[in-house]
Amino acid sequence: MTNGNPCGMTPKEAVAFAKENKAKMVDFKFIDFPGVWQHFSVPISQFEEANFEEGYGFDGSSIRGWQAINNSDMLVLPDPKTMVVDPFCAIPTVSMICNIVDPVTKEPYSRDPRYIARKAEAYVKTTGIGDKIFFGPEAEFFVFDSVTFDQSHNFGYFKVDSVEGRWNSGQEKFMNGQTNLGYLPRFKEGYFPVPPTDTLQDLRSEMVLELEKLGIIIECQHHEVATAGQCEIDMKFDTLTKMADQVCWFKYVLKNVARRHNKTVTFMPKPLFNDNGSGMHCHQSIWKGDKPLFAGDKYSGISEMGLYYIGGIIKHAAALCAFTNPTTNSYRRLVPGFEAPVNLAYSSRNRSAACRIPMYSQSPKAKRVEVRFPDPSCNPYLAFAAMLMAGLDGIQNRIDPGQPLDKDIYSMSPEELKDVPHVPGSLEESLNALKKDHEFLLKGDVFTPDVLERWIDYKIENEVNPVRLRPVPWEFALYYDI
Repeated sequence: MTNGNPCGMTPKEAVAFAKENKAKMVDFKFIDFPGVWQHFSVPISQFEEANFEEGYGFDGSSIRGWQAINNSDMLVLPDPKTMVVDPFCAIPTVSMICNIVDPVTKEPYSRDPRYIARKAEAYVKTTGIGDKIFFGPEAEFFVFDSVTFDQSHNFGYFKVDSVEGRWNSGQEKFMNGQTNLGYLPRFKEGYFPVPPTDTLQDLRSEMVLELEKLGIIIECQHHEVATAGQCEIDMKFDTLTKMADQVCWFKYVLKNVARRHNKTVTFMPKPLFNDNGSGMHCHQSIWKGDKPLFAGDKYSGISEMGLYYIGGIIKHAAALCAFTNPTTNSYRRLVPGFEAPVNLAYSSRNRSAACRIPMYSQSPKAKRVEVRFPDPSCNPYLAFAAMLMAGLDGIQNRIDPGQPLDKDIYSMSPEELKDVPHVPGSLEESLNALKKDHEFLLKGDVFTPDVLERWIDYKIENEVNPVRLRPVPWEFALYYDI
């Protein structure tokens, strides 16, 4: 039996669903500006049909990147179509994802990421290009057994550990007391080993079952390339806002299932040195009615429209990275010369290209564009909306993506590579690109100048500058004896 709400509910049906499931609490979830879920709960006695219009008040000044304290009152309006039974609460609890509105005007709040995603979906229809935009993200993650980190004026460190970590090959016993039996994935050789090398099969399966209870369709799960518990669980594609909702549930479920087993999940793009980072390749396609618009007779079976969509992604990639790769850590993964998809080109099979046209199926319905440089640290509502707007700009302006990159880049000469542009090398570089290239995001009032200015300011003040000001441990190895 599913706890999910696959077909959506009306407010009346949502109230009945809560009662049928003997809920004692109702939880309201919403996403902050950087992209982390927040929540509060009310007892079932404070939940009725009128609340879907009247909302519940909260202090917006305490949410990262939102209102100033002198104008902080805000409302959450629960979306009844998102009601599910929360699988991790000991007290029976139903949960909904919420939209944010002004308590006086009842207008949607411009900095609510979910509102931006909803506007992006609506904009697709107003252009006449298509009816629906589908996203299928592949979010990679690490499962660790312990994590410690701290920094002060005179020290700084981090340490993660895993019973799968290859660095533990010389240990007689692991940190949990388990005897070392030698089945540890080698660096960069964690892709698809069976148990006992893959220690996380049952954990991932439990994650899958919990996601399915929420009505989220899962296509597969597997170990990923890196040692020390890198994994992937793939959701079936869905429409933009709904998929962004599912990414939030995905992170919530995975972290809480891991905690049940005294493990910890991180979606940080690059937690380990000298092994693969975690990306979130995003498959995208536009449909009109029952017609997939990216299927055609051009390169690798894609349509002219699909190529123009790629052209928009490539043209605006530097600015997109401010949303799709929005952390300083994101750029520890996006380093030229390694396996990361840093090359701003497209290909059918070359995974070092920023955009790929998957060739697993010849069905027109399966024809899509895979954007490979995003990572799972992003706010999915903002990242999906930004990529869509870039792709639509490519279609509207018939932006030619150039020739495909079908060569092995590792065999290409420096002379050949010099004409292949790269994604930015730092968060600051991405934010500067966004300052210069953002008109495509303002179409249809999807993003607003206020949102873009606040995003840039927030990232510089709270992430770029704090990281820039702090020495890192490796600098002592390089420079202490100078």
